[in-house]
Amino acid sequence: MAKGFKRSYKFAVRTSIYITLFLTGISAVFLILHDAYSEWALLLYAFSCFLFSFLIIQYRVEFFIYKKIKKIYENVSMLSATPLKPEQVTTDMNSLSLEVQKFAEGKKLEIEALKIRDSYRKEFMGNISHELKTPLFTVQGYIETLLDGAMKDKTVRKQYLARAAKGVERLVYIVQDLDMITKLETGELRLKPEAFDIVEVVQNVFDLLEMKAAKKNITLSFETPYAPVWVRADKERIQQVVTNLIVNSIKYGKNDGTTEVSIEDHSKKKIIVRISDNGEGIQKEHIPRLFERFYRVDKSGSRKEGGSGLGLAIVKHLLEAHKERIFVESSYGMGSEFSFTLKKAKKSGVVTDKSGVI
Repeated sequence: MAKGFKRSYKFAVRTSIYITLFLTGISAVFLILHDAYSEWALLLYAFSCFLFSFLIIQYRVEFFIYKKIKKIYENVSMLSATPLKPEQVTTDMNSLSLEVQKFAEGKKLEIEALKIRDSYRKEFMGNISHELKTPLFTVQGYIETLLDGAMKDKTVRKQYLARAAKGVERLVYIVQDLDMITKLETGELRLKPEAFDIVEVVQNVFDLLEMKAAKKNITLSFETPYAPVWVRADKERIQQVVTNLIVNSIKYGKNDGTTEVSIEDHSKKKIIVRISDNGEGIQKEHIPRLFERFYRVDKSGSRKEGGSGLGLAIVKHLLEAHKERIFVESSYGMGSEFSFTLKKAKKSGVVTDKSGVI
């Protein structure tokens, strides 16, 4: 018998009462007919009958029905990620039904989650295949043309080589981004926290992306002029976060639009950086999946805006490595706002812990 076996006496008691009443009634009629009726004898008989019936029935329940039920629990536990504990085994049919129903509902949810993950996996494989296929075929086409020797013009050959080099550069860019995400997920990429001015970082990113924004006549600006705001994080990685978010804002911003950065107190120990635009916005159904690798809101398959499709995934992983959060708010047709938190710091030099990780 398993330790912690939960006994159920209801069935045995009720059944014993029914048997006792039936046999006692028959016995009473028999005694009356033979003029040997005795209340004390009948009560003693009824008690003995009840006790015997109860012990036999309970024994049968515990040692026979229980074994069958325990076998069900064992079979269910083999499929369960969280096996049923021995003390949960019971001969009560209602409890058993509830346990099995709970198990079935849990498994149904797990199966649905696995189906969703499998769907995402297939979509991810299709996306990465598409991302790699385009530059690979471009490089292959130009190199094969050059190898055929059809191009005698040195200028044209140089142009073909330059285009092939761009295709290789795009492949390298995608692979490097994938490698960074993998290192972040496995903890191989070490952060170097230090105290730095986040306003200066944002301004540096503005300077780097000024020409890119000018192509769409997008204005890059702070909401209000800022004094230095000191934070503690990996400066290089946070600059990458800001760059990716602003590039994304420019990419999907409208012509003659704006990309605005604001910095506010989030709590006593943290600030929040907001990057907002008045671009095309994002539909609600896309927001939960924005930070997946290669996920694109534009389902037309167009890659006219360029990029590896990994920018937001990298942002999410870099901020999670800092133990910070990123938020998204968007109104379709009106614009979007991405915001993230950072730890405050006093103006000082490099402050790195022993592990190199925040």
